[in-house]
Amino acid sequence: TVENQSSVSEFLLLGIPIQSEQQGVFFALFLGMYLTTVLGNLLILLLIRLDSRLHNPMYFFLSHLALTDITFSSVTVPKMLVIMQTKRKSIPYAGCLSQTCFFILLADLDSFLITTMAYDRYVAICHPLHYTTIMSQSVCVTLVLGSWVIACACALLHTLLLAQLSFCADNTIPYFFCDLAALLKLSCSDTSLNQLVIFTAGLTAIMLPFVCILVSYGHIGATILRVPSAKGICKALSTCGSHLSVVTLYYGAIIGVYFLPSSNSTNDSNIISSLMYTVVTPMLNPFIYSLRNKDMKGALRKLLSK
Repeated sequence: TVENQSSVSEFLLLGIPIQSEQQGVFFALFLGMYLTTVLGNLLILLLIRLDSRLHNPMYFFLSHLALTDITFSSVTVPKMLVIMQTKRKSIPYAGCLSQTCFFILLADLDSFLITTMAYDRYVAICHPLHYTTIMSQSVCVTLVLGSWVIACACALLHTLLLAQLSFCADNTIPYFFCDLAALLKLSCSDTSLNQLVIFTAGLTAIMLPFVCILVSYGHIGATILRVPSAKGICKALSTCGSHLSVVTLYYGAIIGVYFLPSSNSTNDSNIISSLMYTVVTPMLNPFIYSLRNKDMKGALRKLLSK
């Protein structure tokens, strides 16, 4: 059983390394960012639900991304805020494993949904005449269900392998959440299989989607440049540029933490990278993907006028 595998009943999360006199400022900052993430994404869900003009594939994927971003932030940020405010740093063993499982599930799901949205934009811009045929309702549902199935499989695989490890004396995690890589460093078992799975599942859930996104936007860019129009190019650069900036921030941070050699990165830089994809990106997604969009602005004006 899980209990027999570990003599550690709880872990200590050190949180973010900030001086005590700055705790209040950072607590207010992260609380504000978390509330912005939750409220911004809830607003997207509400607008898509209420406005029939937003019942199309792009907004179907966006609604799933908004829901994922709310839960993704909620897995780590509330616990981080509790640590900052109360100094209660302990998390039970089972709670730590659960947090790791949900964190991997939602991070992978976020990755797949962003990729699906990039593919949707590729079809809309590069194959506009076949868009409704290619992105039919059954295809959209299959893409989202597929994303859920693969993300769940990755999360369960990592968590089941993690549950087999023994943790002996040291139970201090120098992070603000139960990070898989940090837990493997604490284990006194052989973690070579876990490391192999991180690499192979990481290629599937992170690197492959990132390459697909870059290829999709590359095709979009090439298509736009073939029909030169100053207004069209400016609009496309604005939209694709903002999407790519968030995508690069998200994937760059994850690749920096999990795929680059640990000797090149300090613990503080890993924490900053982790904050980028757990706190900053979910907060930016509503603004980047929708609130700059004229359909979304129209839906918001319609809601406010009511």
